Amino acid sequence: MDFTSFFNPQSAAIIGSMSPGKLGAILTEQILQGGYQGKLCAVNPKSEGALGIPGYSSASAIPGVPDLAIIVSPASTVASVLDECGRSGIRSAVIITSGFSEVGNHDGEKEIKEVARRHGIRFIGPNCAGIANAGFNFFPTLEVRTPAGGIGLITQSGALGGVVLGRAQQRELGISKFISYGNGSDLNQVDFLNYLAGDEATRVVALYIESVTNGRAFMDALAECSRRKPVLVIKAGRTSAGTRATASHTGSMAGSDAVYAAAIRASGAIRVRTVESLLDTCEGFTRLPHLKGKKIVIVTNSGGPGVLTADHAEELGLSVTEPGTDLQSQLRSFLPGHCSLKNPIDLTVEGTEEGYRKTLNSALQVYDAAVAINVGTSYLDNLALARGVADGARSSGKPVLASFVPEQLMTESTNYLKQAGIACYPSGEQAVSVLAEIARYEGHRSKSVSKRNVPAAVNARKLPGNGKLLEPEAMAWLKENGIPVPDFCVAATAEEAVQACEKLGYPTVMKVVSPDILHKSDVGGVIVGIRDADAARQAFAAIQESAKSKDFRGAVLYPMVKDAQEVLLGLSTDPQFGPVVAFGLGGIYTEIFRDIVLRVAPVEPEEAMAMIHEIRGIKLLQGARGKPPYDLAALAQTLATFSRLPFIYPQISELDLNPVFLRTDGLVVGDVRVIAQQ
Repeated sequence: MDFTSFFNPQSAAIIGSMSPGKLGAILTEQILQGGYQGKLCAVNPKSEGALGIPGYSSASAIPGVPDLAIIVSPASTVASVLDECGRSGIRSAVIITSGFSEVGNHDGEKEIKEVARRHGIRFIGPNCAGIANAGFNFFPTLEVRTPAGGIGLITQSGALGGVVLGRAQQRELGISKFISYGNGSDLNQVDFLNYLAGDEATRVVALYIESVTNGRAFMDALAECSRRKPVLVIKAGRTSAGTRATASHTGSMAGSDAVYAAAIRASGAIRVRTVESLLDTCEGFTRLPHLKGKKIVIVTNSGGPGVLTADHAEELGLSVTEPGTDLQSQLRSFLPGHCSLKNPIDLTVEGTEEGYRKTLNSALQVYDAAVAINVGTSYLDNLALARGVADGARSSGKPVLASFVPEQLMTESTNYLKQAGIACYPSGEQAVSVLAEIARYEGHRSKSVSKRNVPAAVNARKLPGNGKLLEPEAMAWLKENGIPVPDFCVAATAEEAVQACEKLGYPTVMKVVSPDILHKSDVGGVIVGIRDADAARQAFAAIQESAKSKDFRGAVLYPMVKDAQEVLLGLSTDPQFGPVVAFGLGGIYTEIFRDIVLRVAPVEPEEAMAMIHEIRGIKLLQGARGKPPYDLAALAQTLATFSRLPFIYPQISELDLNPVFLRTDGLVVGDVRVIAQQ
C-alpha cells in the first residue's frame, strides 16, 4: 500500500470544531508550529477556520481534493463525515475521535468501516493520537513533536506513544514516523510494519501492542520487517490484570502472553518489557556502528561497577574473555603497573584521557565492542576522559557504549559523547543489556527466516471416529502419521491380556481403555512392571475394577520402556495465532518445573532443535554425569512432524503426547490424548 497521502500529503483537511480548546484548533496549531508547508484547511458546520487557515462547511466545499482528512468530530458524526469525504474524493483519513469499540460501541465502529469500504477509503484509528512524519514537518498528532531521526514508532496506545515520544525527546533521540492506530479498525500494525520495513528514514522500529487480530499475518510482517531492520516490541497484557486492562482499553481481548512471546521471538524481533529498555535499545541501534560478534571489553576506572557489568554480560551470553598475551604486553607498555588487565581492564581512579584512548584503541583491534565506565568525582576532569573514550571509539569504527556516573556531574561529558555517536547509559549493566540484544538480533538476521510453511487446506483430513479416539485408536493414528509408537495389543479379557503380554514380552504395562476415564492414573487405571501370567490376570482384574460403573472397553498393553528420559509434546489452539506447539520435560518435571518452550506451528526440524535447546533441562538430554546423549535428532524430526498435524487434521483442538520416551536411539510415545473441536 502507498502511504504517501498519510505521511507526505500536499494538502490536508482538519474536520471538527475550531473553537479554542477543541481538538481541531489544537491540531491546527500543532501542524502549523511543526512547519508544515502544504495546504491546510478546516471543515465544520460553522465554516470556521483558525490561525489563518480557511474554513469550509463540508468536505465537498473545499476547492480541490485534499490528500488526507484528519477527523476529530464527535463519534456520532464520524460515519456521515466519512461518507461526505468519500463522495468528495478523499481516500485517506486519520480518525482521532474516540467513543467506539473501546467503550463498547461496536455498532458505531462497524458503521464507519462499512462507509469507508464503500468509498475505498483507508483510515487509521479511530481512538488514536494521530500520526507524524518529522522529516516532512508534518505533525497531525496530540503528542509532543520530536526532531527527525531513525526511530519509527507504532503504538496501539496513543498515551503510551506520548510517553515514548516525551522520553525520546529528553534523550535527544529522533523519530522518523509516529503512528498511533488506536482500535486499528482498518489499517493496523501489520500494514505499518510492512510500510516501515521499506522506509529509508527508519533505522529501527519500536512497536507497542496489546493484541492482534490476525496472528499469522502479524508474524509474517514482523519477520519481514525484522529481516531488514531491528524491531523492538512491547507487548502489554502479560498478566491477568494486564489482560483485563487491555481488553477494556482496545475493545479486543489479548491472547496468551507466552504465545505472543514465542511469536515475537520466532519472527526475529526483540521483546522488551519497559519504555526505558525500549529507548535504551533504540539508542544502541541508532547511534552505534554494526556489531560483528559477541566478544566485548570493559574499560573502567572503578572495580565494582566493572565487575558487575562483566557478570551481567556473561549472564546475557556475551563473551568477556581476558586479553591475550600480545594485547596484555601492548597495554603494559603504556598503562601504570597498578592497573588490572583481566577484563574488566581497570585503569583505577588515576585513569587518564590518554589511558582510555590508548586502551580502547588497542583492545578494539581484538574485541568486537567496548563498554567504557567512568565513576567520576568533582575533582576529575570528566570531559577529558570523555574525549579519550570518543577518540578510542572513533579510531576503531566498532560499537563503544559509555556509562559516565553520577549523572549530575556528567551532563557536559555525556553530551560530548552523544555528539561523538556514543550511546550513553546510567549503568554498565544497561549498556551490556543493549549489546546483548543487538548481538541476538544480528545472529537471527544471519539466518534465513521465511513464512510458516503451512500445509495446503486441500490436504485436510478428518480424525478417525470423528475425533473421539480411545488410546489404541489414537496410537494407531499417530503411527499412520509418522509418529513413533511402541508395539501394543488390546485385550478384552484376562486371558487375552496374558496372550498379549507373552506376545509383547515381559515386563509389560497395562492401561484401562474407557471413554469415561481421561486421567487413568488417578483411578488406578495404569499398572506397570507385569512380569508373568498370574500378574497379568491380577492386573486385568484391577484395571476392570478401576472402570467399575464406567464404559469399560478392555485394556491396552505395551512393553516396558527402559533407560529413557520422559519428555512431552503438546498442541493447542490460540485465538490469535492458531495452532501452537509445546515441548518440555515430561513426567514429574512437567508439573514441578514448568520447563516448557512454545512455538507457533508448524516448525521445521531446525527450529524444533532450537526449541529443544531452549529448555532449562537441556543438559539432561545431552547426557549428564557421563551418560550418553539422547537422540535429539529423532526428537526434532518428530516434533516437526507433530507440529503439522493440526493443519492436516483441522478438527484438532488439543493434542498431548506425555510422556514421550526419549532414548539414545530414537523415541516412542508413552501416552496420547486427543481433544477434537466441538
